[in-house]
Amino acid sequence: MKLACVVQRYGADIAGGSEAHCREVAERLAARHDVTVLTTCARDYVTWQNALPPGVTRERGVIVHRFPVARPRDLKRFADLSDEVFAGPTPEERQEEWFRQNGPDCPGLLEHLGRSGGEYDLVLFWTYRYAPSYFGSPLVSDRAVLVPTAEHDPAIDLTVLRDYFPRAAGYLFMTPEEEALVGQRAGRPLQPSSVVGIGLEPAAPCPDADRVRAEHGIAEPYVLYLGRVDRNKGCETLLDYFIAQADGLPATLVLAGPSALVVPQHPRIRALGYVSHTLRDALLAGARALVVPSPYESLSIVLLEAWNRGVPALVNARCDVLAGQARRANGGLYYRSPAEFGEALRFLLDDTAARDTLGRQGRAYVDREYRWPIVLDAIE
Repeated sequence: MKLACVVQRYGADIAGGSEAHCREVAERLAARHDVTVLTTCARDYVTWQNALPPGVTRERGVIVHRFPVARPRDLKRFADLSDEVFAGPTPEERQEEWFRQNGPDCPGLLEHLGRSGGEYDLVLFWTYRYAPSYFGSPLVSDRAVLVPTAEHDPAIDLTVLRDYFPRAAGYLFMTPEEEALVGQRAGRPLQPSSVVGIGLEPAAPCPDADRVRAEHGIAEPYVLYLGRVDRNKGCETLLDYFIAQADGLPATLVLAGPSALVVPQHPRIRALGYVSHTLRDALLAGARALVVPSPYESLSIVLLEAWNRGVPALVNARCDVLAGQARRANGGLYYRSPAEFGEALRFLLDDTAARDTLGRQGRAYVDREYRWPIVLDAIE
């Protein structure tokens, strides 16, 4: 089949869950199909500034066609418009404008879809909230496959989505919770669809993990947060909960990822900033537990990565996706309050047998649901 994959940014060194998912899927589908990625020249998801050359390249077996962004995002205008449309009922034209201002504004990509979209058997669109998917999928609705990566955040309540979601020809969801959420907003179950998640290879051994951690001054025991240290990821609440419970917790909280907030100075908190892949693997290999505090997820890839190494998890129960993943895997615990956070973390730290059992069950869940042959079969 001739397939197109539309995504807001693309590249092996571009961080982002939906971007990574698109790249991993595109590279594997390219072994069996004629795959072209349609994307922008942007690297930064905040400004959408052009940073990569326009035109066609081949990257790891995938044809990549990049189109220039017409204008960077006007951050103040976008913030003001977000406040407006998320505050309550607003006219649909203002909601449509929110998708335009969210960007990236890439007229060449949309013109290509309007002119040549019919040349593809299917066109897969990643992430409903960005302009290429929101404005692009209706142009090829008879062959559009939407990969919404929807979260239970304010954008999902925009009323224009009730008409937008049902217009695609098919759907790929990350979790059953996401499928239910999008179906609710569409007013009916959306078919044909498949819950696919993402594939993982079995975790490679980390024979030098102890040495790598020691070189960075990381002593056990510790619990790990992995990813962008950001208020929107629940990190402010995580820090508050950990500090409130720290006196009764025999472990350090290690934060591994770039920070968008000020991390408090505390003897039991280590903020490492961006970490290399080697250190990242070493941290996962030695963690007593992974903490995932995000209130909004369509799928937590880092949670699957922890289970892939047999590491149990402690997740935010206010996120239906995280709580659902933890229950299906039986690979961790979840919390709703500082007291529950403290009790669950103490249990994971103190009970080695229970911790190991939860980790094994998490790994078995990844083996059942998230190996690439299984995921590709679900997609195709």
